[in-house]
Amino acid sequence: MPRGVALPARALGLPKGEPEGETVVEAALPGLLAARKTLPAKLFYDAEGCRLFGEITRLPEYYLTRTETALLRAVAPEAVAGVPPGSALVEYGGSDETKAGLLLDAAAGRFAAYVPIDVAEGALAALAARLRRARPGLAVHPVAADFLAPVALPHAVEAMPRSGFFPGSTIGNLEPAGVRRFLAETRRALGPGAQFLVGVDLRKDPAKLLAAYDDAQGVTAAFNLNLLRRLNREAEAGFDLGAFAHRAVWNEIEGRIEMHLVSLRPQTVRVAGHEIPFAAGETIHTENSYKHTDAGFRALAEAAGWHPAQSWTDPAGLFSIHLLAAEAHP
Repeated sequence: MPRGVALPARALGLPKGEPEGETVVEAALPGLLAARKTLPAKLFYDAEGCRLFGEITRLPEYYLTRTETALLRAVAPEAVAGVPPGSALVEYGGSDETKAGLLLDAAAGRFAAYVPIDVAEGALAALAARLRRARPGLAVHPVAADFLAPVALPHAVEAMPRSGFFPGSTIGNLEPAGVRRFLAETRRALGPGAQFLVGVDLRKDPAKLLAAYDDAQGVTAAFNLNLLRRLNREAEAGFDLGAFAHRAVWNEIEGRIEMHLVSLRPQTVRVAGHEIPFAAGETIHTENSYKHTDAGFRALAEAAGWHPAQSWTDPAGLFSIHLLAAEAHP
């Protein structure tokens, strides 16, 4: 499930917030008016979308959250072994501190500051308040920003060694060219000598992937259809939710799971004054989630200027965590 742009990956936690710098109508209309209809996955996360996303992460079919968390708990001491004292931990998409907490604990005080970056200002404020109570010796500098755009880090951490963290397979929401751009930008922002820990979901049996995005209880279907409910409420839309159905497909050529909303009959839907026709069987493409191989992700990282230093995979080969390193003297 989403996740990226301000669209955090399912396994990241519960992202909240509105589209950065635009209304819901402005975010939705360009894709709905296109020849192949799309909606941006960042629109998933109204209050109900966040609640449903929380349910998804606890589903038996949804292996990502529990698998990554267990793997991270096991490898965290090794992953942060090279972190020098007085470092800053910079988490991209950090609206929940659960996974970062594993790194902070493993580093045993070597992180002096934590910089969570996310579009969700309310979630960031709550996170900062929790951490200031729980870890009074840690300086917390939240940054409310779209982490896929260039982000200026706080002046307070400019002189610190910096380590990046991007868990949850949110990187899977980006097309390969977008992965390279994002990794190149993080290398620039984190600076010479930085390291970057990235969670990456792996290619596997399509049946297991499809089950994770089309669960037996229908929670993912409700999550996808809630997008239309939000448009009805916030974008002057008239979607009949009974006239659309959730569909998840594995695109073998592109190496990605796709989520769609399928029109069950010919219909015309009014959205913010626009009449939008749908043929029976026509879809709205709502999300991509790319699944990588270890070698393929390492190649993307190298193309962005990172050195793949280490990687770890869970015993079942479902999920990987990659440690990337930047040259100390570019």
